[in-house]
Amino acid sequence: MAFDPNAGPPLDEIQWRAPPNFEQGIHANSVLYYFAQSPFFDKTSNNEVVFQQGLNNPNMAQFLATRELFEGRLRSMSGLEFIVAQEPGESGPGAGTGVWVINKQTRRKRQGEDDEIVVHATYFIVGENIYMAPSLADIISARIATVSQTIAKILPIADGVQTWSPAMGRVYQTPTAQAAPAKDARESTPMPESLGKSSTAATSKATNSGLDSRLILQSLMIHDRYGSEYMDENPITGKPGEFQLSSTGRKEKLSVPKPGPLNLKDLPLPALNTKVVESPLAKSGKETKSPKTPSLQKPKRRKSKVATTPS
Repeated sequence: MAFDPNAGPPLDEIQWRAPPNFEQGIHANSVLYYFAQSPFFDKTSNNEVVFQQGLNNPNMAQFLATRELFEGRLRSMSGLEFIVAQEPGESGPGAGTGVWVINKQTRRKRQGEDDEIVVHATYFIVGENIYMAPSLADIISARIATVSQTIAKILPIADGVQTWSPAMGRVYQTPTAQAAPAKDARESTPMPESLGKSSTAATSKATNSGLDSRLILQSLMIHDRYGSEYMDENPITGKPGEFQLSSTGRKEKLSVPKPGPLNLKDLPLPALNTKVVESPLAKSGKETKSPKTPSLQKPKRRKSKVATTPS
């Protein structure tokens, strides 16, 4: 099919509206006549045939009075027709959604059976605006085009953050975020409100530091008072100052005497021995010899006596 440059945009991409030429606007008996003024209408349809017959033939004028009679005449004919598929839903007493649904369809008569209907297109009338609903093929095509465009944008980014080497294979690097531009000095100048916030933060910080010092002082006082109490293999129960040995039931305070200050004056000094011990070598003038170590002597062999035999 050749492309016609004068055909204009596709029908499913346009919106058509015109001031209705009816006394009560668009309603049940005028919606098909209002739709017949739009570019979506086909002059070769049965709607146009019934409309022209009603204008030129007095006997056919009754079919133009109401939509029920008009659509009843269309259902008795075969061919292309535009018929209301859905009326506006009632959201309240006398209030509807204002959305009309019109089908473009072909009707074929069959003997003894229901008519065969083939729907070609669907249109929506919202207020005074008329739209053509896209077909399922157009919706799928649009979704595929969106997905392909997104993948086309992702592939260069993924290719730029990966490296390949025979030893490591493919290695992906996380892209670093760009640094934020420096703000103007006027924007960084604190306003009175921010000054109030900073002073509040400083006050809370000082309060927290005061609480910390108070907790430290309280901990030191508890340690100085109950620091001599320890837990051993015999479990201790109770609170500080009233600990009890759970296994024996004794209630006594384990205390370790604190060492007092060391005074050197109170320590007794050892007595010095001034006597001179004389050496025994000085009296005899001889040196004492160390006792000899007895040497190992070889045992003497006994001589055996030779027995003499008398001759």
